Amino acid sequence: MQTNPNIFKAYDIRGVYDRDLDEETAYKLGLAFSAMRKKELNGKDPIKLAVGSDMRLSSPTLKESLTKGLTEGGADVIDIGLASTPTFYFAVAHYKYDGGILVSASHNPKEYNGFKMVRERAMPVSKETGIFELRDRVINNEVSRAEKFGEVTKQENVLRDQVEHDLKFADLSKIEPLKIVIDPANGMGILYFDELFKHVPGEIVKMNWELDGTFPAHEADPLKAENMESLCEKIKETEANLGIATDGDGDRIFFADDKGERLDPGITRAILCKIFLRERPGAKICYDIRPGKITPDTILENGGIPIITRVGHSLIKEKTLQEGAYFAGESSGHFFLNMDEGCYEIPMVVTLKILEELSVAKTKFSDYIKPYKKYFSSGEINSRVENIPAILEKIKEKYNDAKMNELDGITIEYSDWWFNVRPSNTEPLIRLNLEAKGKELMEKKRDEILTIIKS
Repeated sequence: MQTNPNIFKAYDIRGVYDRDLDEETAYKLGLAFSAMRKKELNGKDPIKLAVGSDMRLSSPTLKESLTKGLTEGGADVIDIGLASTPTFYFAVAHYKYDGGILVSASHNPKEYNGFKMVRERAMPVSKETGIFELRDRVINNEVSRAEKFGEVTKQENVLRDQVEHDLKFADLSKIEPLKIVIDPANGMGILYFDELFKHVPGEIVKMNWELDGTFPAHEADPLKAENMESLCEKIKETEANLGIATDGDGDRIFFADDKGERLDPGITRAILCKIFLRERPGAKICYDIRPGKITPDTILENGGIPIITRVGHSLIKEKTLQEGAYFAGESSGHFFLNMDEGCYEIPMVVTLKILEELSVAKTKFSDYIKPYKKYFSSGEINSRVENIPAILEKIKEKYNDAKMNELDGITIEYSDWWFNVRPSNTEPLIRLNLEAKGKELMEKKRDEILTIIKS
């Protein structure tokens, strides 16, 4: 099988297993990544690289071939076993490894698989900082074995250490025993929720709690509201205080209130901005350019410094590190903390912070979030188009009297409505996100722009 070069994307490597990538891809990637990290570390020998995987059906053999490539490339491999993406990041940062690769395709459907790569301190590898270099080495077969092979060892108790680390960010004595419905969608969030709630009070109503790489219940992507419908119904059925959903690899986290209504991730992000600015007054906070105006509103109201970024977990992490920001949040449900040991997603810390905040406020979640529901959002709307640059030019011409930003796609801003359109970094799509101060205006402008996109 010939490896498809298009699987090398902006933030990771992802494609259909046995069509776009296979064990040979994994092996060559291991050789290429070992060589790249050795060069970057000025020939350090040995280098230590962590390897883990999610529960997809193709993950075990891909991980085996990847490990073979890494060790034959001269790296010592530390096998952390089955791991969510945040657990993988924690392991690399906490144990001070020189980087690592996780076998995972995040929230993609069951036939997909892929690889997430980091350097030391869990620093991301993105298209500009190594992914395209790895692509060229793998596709052109510019890989070779080292004279001295590395060894494989196992790192035990990673999850236990991660939970111990994350619990330090909360005051457990303030958390009340709330009833919480949790749906990890048969994905990797199961592992860390099981370990976390050994220490946190509360009644957990479990949904889709068996690791299953076929995702039998529903797609493991809570960004799509339909994938949270069963969770929201279960909240109402059980009269729970709130609900939590995570995606396939457990790095994105979403919430629903006591009425079974899904929170827009922008509102979750705004709440977290307020919480973290209490801890670090005056801190810089990063957020992506997609609409979610409640976020900069909240940052400014609470004395923080808002920093806007491009879309993508690797890109927002890179900006967070560059700016020295304390907290960062993406509209897609990624939330990051910039800590001494590294900057990466912290879904368990987010869970603890929300539970503590609701417990101390002594109010229903639905009442707590009312002040944050100031704007009306279209949500992310994806459209397949043949000529994305032409569509973007049409939009620039149509709205040339507006405030315009081309940091990532095009962001157009008027006083009472605003939107972002951008090409997807991972799929042949154009994505629209729009907000307005009124529902009717939002719907009118949403439809107006979609007509341009589809014209």
